[in-house]
Amino acid sequence: MTLHRFFVDPGAMAGERFAIPAAIERQVRSVLRLGDGDRIVLLPGDGTEALCRFAGRECIVEERRPVAGEPRHRLTVVQALLKGDALETVVQHATEVGVARFRLVVTERCIAREISLRRLERLRAIAREAAEQSERGIVPSIEAPARLLDALEPASVLLYERHDGIRLGQMEPPSAVIIGPEGGFSPSEVATAERAGVTPVGLGPRILRSETVAMAAAVVVLSRTGDFA
Repeated sequence: MTLHRFFVDPGAMAGERFAIPAAIERQVRSVLRLGDGDRIVLLPGDGTEALCRFAGRECIVEERRPVAGEPRHRLTVVQALLKGDALETVVQHATEVGVARFRLVVTERCIAREISLRRLERLRAIAREAAEQSERGIVPSIEAPARLLDALEPASVLLYERHDGIRLGQMEPPSAVIIGPEGGFSPSEVATAERAGVTPVGLGPRILRSETVAMAAAVVVLSRTGDFA
């Protein structure tokens, strides 16, 4: 039987017996209709999980253990802003695959130039739900948009469409992959990234939609590290 999984504030699950966390009480009681003897898994967001049993209005911890589904390789996706709801697709599927962190950036060819706080919180909620569904042990962080220049780090790679040089699957797994908007990166941005020590790479002979690239890149990287396949 699949157990329902919930990320909660670590302070709400102190000790081996505690009140049902307020943030999930309505969902487990009124929506899922769980009662005495039923079990859930609570996650404090540190890579561990607690198997808990309901007893009245309390949770009793039966076991605390590391989360088996959390990748060892901590991959960051640096994602340019996308139009419409495409960022939601990026966050959902890349979280399911195993991405540990998202950094949003604004690039020359971005159609969307900013993101509201409400939408940023929506993305974070999607990450949390995707992490629960895919049995992760952490919720990937999602940072507010910054300049591309501020996200360029030497251990990163920049995915460049139609790149005829090295491909992502042919190199050592990077710590971060940088992904452009619908129109891709400009030549000047690629040159700036190279000067910062970032390696331009290709993903393959096909041209993917912007919202598909992060998931595909994460599968390639985490497969190389043994964290996906």
